[in-house]
Amino acid sequence: MEDKRYSFKDLLDIMTRLRAPDGCPWDREQDHKSLKRYLIEESYEVLEAIDEENPDKLKDELGDLLLQVVFHAQIAKEAGTFDMDDVIDGVCKKMVSRHRHVFGDEEAQNSDDVMKIWEEVKKSEKGHKTQTQVLKDVPSNLPALMRSFKVQQKAAQVGFDWDNTEDAFKKILEETNELSQAYKQGDPAYIEEEIGDLLFAVVNVARFLKVQPELALTATVNKFIRRFEYVETKAREQGKNLNEMTLNEMDALWDEAKSLEKEG
Repeated sequence: MEDKRYSFKDLLDIMTRLRAPDGCPWDREQDHKSLKRYLIEESYEVLEAIDEENPDKLKDELGDLLLQVVFHAQIAKEAGTFDMDDVIDGVCKKMVSRHRHVFGDEEAQNSDDVMKIWEEVKKSEKGHKTQTQVLKDVPSNLPALMRSFKVQQKAAQVGFDWDNTEDAFKKILEETNELSQAYKQGDPAYIEEEIGDLLFAVVNVARFLKVQPELALTATVNKFIRRFEYVETKAREQGKNLNEMTLNEMDALWDEAKSLEKEG
């Protein structure tokens, strides 16, 4: 059994067996909604493997993610709505249709031309008659930073955008001032609105600089945890607990962590 090299068909057969009346009780209980959390978790684990540049882990995590696709397709097959063949057929037709510069007569000299063709075909396929419909089609379940980025991209396709990066930077300053005013007024709803406006403005700058804000913030969170770990470790070496230290003492260790990262 261990020496056998399994194929994609084997995976489909295994999932069919697990969902059979005499299969696995847990697998048989699942539906599309109950599996949502696992689809999200597996997607993020794939991203983590990519960030770690770990090929073996990436291979395993891609397999786990593929399993989720197969799981959903099997549930749909049992319901009579679609099956895995339909999923593959659909994505193949989509890739051919949206790459007319490869499989058709259109030309694309660069990535910008490719994206223009992709969006035009996508808009036609979905039957969007207005750009507002295109904006609304961005999934509301996306992480907020990612959704903001995509909405801004699609608004920019029709020219609704800043002329340059400097203007986008100015918007951050404007929104910062408005947040300060909201803070002084002490209105929680107004403060929340202005924080949202500021974050949206920061995403705009990230878009101009070709930085994915979701990935950038994730990297910053990881950096914070890494430096915090250094502070806590050094504090223990000094026989101290963090809640017994002053902020200045902790800041000094934090600066040490920053210096070591720059040197490394």
